[in-house]
Amino acid sequence: MLQVNIVGIGPGNPELLTAAARQAILNSNILIGDKRMLAAFADEGKALYDTIKTSEIVEVIQKAQATDEIAVLVSGDVGFFSLAKTISGKLPECKCTRYCGISSLVYFASKLEMSWDDAKIVSMHGRCQNLEAAVAHNEKVFSLTGGDNSPQRLCQTLCEHGLGEVMVYVGENLSYENEKITCGTAEEISKLSFPSLSVMMVLNDEASAFEYAVHGLADDLFMRSKVPMTKQEVRSVSMSKLQPKATDIIYDIGAGTGSCSIELALLAKKGKVYAFERNPIAVELLGKNKKLFAVENLEVMPGEALENIKAMPAPDCVFVGGSGGDLQEMLDIIYSKNSACRVVINAITIETLAEVASYYNARKDYELEVVNVFAARSKKLGSYNLMMAQNPVYVMTALKKED
Repeated sequence: MLQVNIVGIGPGNPELLTAAARQAILNSNILIGDKRMLAAFADEGKALYDTIKTSEIVEVIQKAQATDEIAVLVSGDVGFFSLAKTISGKLPECKCTRYCGISSLVYFASKLEMSWDDAKIVSMHGRCQNLEAAVAHNEKVFSLTGGDNSPQRLCQTLCEHGLGEVMVYVGENLSYENEKITCGTAEEISKLSFPSLSVMMVLNDEASAFEYAVHGLADDLFMRSKVPMTKQEVRSVSMSKLQPKATDIIYDIGAGTGSCSIELALLAKKGKVYAFERNPIAVELLGKNKKLFAVENLEVMPGEALENIKAMPAPDCVFVGGSGGDLQEMLDIIYSKNSACRVVINAITIETLAEVASYYNARKDYELEVVNVFAARSKKLGSYNLMMAQNPVYVMTALKKED
């Protein structure tokens, strides 16, 4: 059986190879890797193949003789966002042995004289991950960069999400003679230029976790603007009435800033939330809050909800914060998809209350409950606290009657 050694060469400098990795390379008569990795072994009389494409690596190995021994050189460590995982699965007829190396995380942390066991690890090199959410909710984040996701571009995104003051360390050409480490705020780093293939360590002393055991998250956790938002107290009551399950398909119609959409996505971790919103400014804010809370089970649906819901899967429950005048027609579509759908509708006007009451009065197979939520928050005025009233909100819950 052909022996294939998958060797982690560390950051790149041959002096950082482990003894076992060096011996595996010495034993191999064929070396595969990119030009930078192979350069240190160019004078050792081995057959060298300059490629990191999986298909080409497999092709070279398949053409090898049974007496050959092959070393596939991969950067960093074989278990850290490595090509090793892909290669091993493509060589079922070979005996593959992995040799660990020093990862960029381990090397960079040592250069910063910093521990890394408490770091949140993210790769933005050829991957779609949410760096902004990781930084917002973790005090220490390590990230690989690459392609369009250069350090300066990633820091620009952090600034766009209100994280311009976090401290960022950027490492480039690690372990080589031209190694360079730059430190600055995300705002400062966003104005500089770095090689695409760099690494970042981001420190955020004001990171805040969002894993709560209750619903009704504080309003200031969300990114906000002049777009209407369902406030914490009303949101908490509304979520209690909706009672979403972990696996539910949920509509949030008239999602606004997305405060309810976010909470629903956090509650229905194994389900899916569709946030319908027609205001372009609100749609943009919805996207930012989605990234901030890292809720991948939330899908923002721009445009008119009445048209968009027609193609959506049947919902288990629906929250309506705004209907744009199409409420009754939307309810008809929702119930045609799932007659037992649980519906909660919020309204601040008597006209909407009357419309909802009239609709369900004609639907004798449903029972409508109306709760008027009135809340007031204290506001400091000198040494006194004044209670400032919020708009009263009608929270209406519609349930299908049991047969």
